[in-house]
Amino acid sequence: MQDLAEFSEPVSDLFSSDAVNAPRLSDEAIQRFERDGFVVGPRLLDDRQTQQLRDELAELTDPEHAGRELWYEYNSNESADPNLVLFHALGAWRLRPGFHDALWNPAFTVPASQLLGGDVRFWHDQLFCKPAKHGGVVAWHQDYSYWTRTKPMAHLTCWVGLDDASVDNGCIHYVPGSHKWNLLPVTGLAGDMTAIKDALNDEQWELFNNPVAVELKAGECVFHHPLTVHGSFENRTDRPRRAMVLNVVKDGVCSDSDQPLLNGTDVVPPGQPLGGKFFPLLFKQ
Repeated sequence: MQDLAEFSEPVSDLFSSDAVNAPRLSDEAIQRFERDGFVVGPRLLDDRQTQQLRDELAELTDPEHAGRELWYEYNSNESADPNLVLFHALGAWRLRPGFHDALWNPAFTVPASQLLGGDVRFWHDQLFCKPAKHGGVVAWHQDYSYWTRTKPMAHLTCWVGLDDASVDNGCIHYVPGSHKWNLLPVTGLAGDMTAIKDALNDEQWELFNNPVAVELKAGECVFHHPLTVHGSFENRTDRPRRAMVLNVVKDGVCSDSDQPLLNGTDVVPPGQPLGGKFFPLLFKQ
């Protein structure tokens, strides 16, 4: 099948192209982001858009799906425990039109440009899915711990629910203010919710007693800073908890590696800004 990375623009009419009338974050919301390191954004997906992404996701979780060679990373279960399943994959935008076009959705790109303070360039997408009754955890972490191959740190994450996300089925949790901490080491993405403890002082660890749970309806989103510590617990309910994650950078962020930044992509030489078909510009102010 054709690699949709060849198209640096929408390939369908699933999303509006009207950036002028797209929802914007209030000054108060931007201040909350600066204070806490995260903020709930506007609803990004209507019911039709949400259902198309669910339908595409159902295809992508079939191990024999068309285009499987295009993934940057594909884990049917990132956890080592078959009783705690965490589907985690990077690169859906290259395989299906809905996930591709979601990148250019003005309801996402306009608030992203406000928080980044400039033009928005794509970094990579992710899918995080926890099945009903035996969904695994996403352990506490900072996103930028995995992204130090790009500099300077001018990144932003948008977590989008494809199902209603609640405390019971494993919604995302944040440690407010942790975006002001130093960069922490990678301590593992699946399995151990206490692995991060060894990287923290006593005062920081105390904050994990009362993390903030962000419950969202399907189609709603939350933005967070690349240093904000976040994670999510198990899903033991009778319903799945599926999410799409869009990771972007302020235009001008550079490679800091002489290796491909993502599996299968062209090398961006160290010191050169991200660009080309794998890192398209999504929004220009």
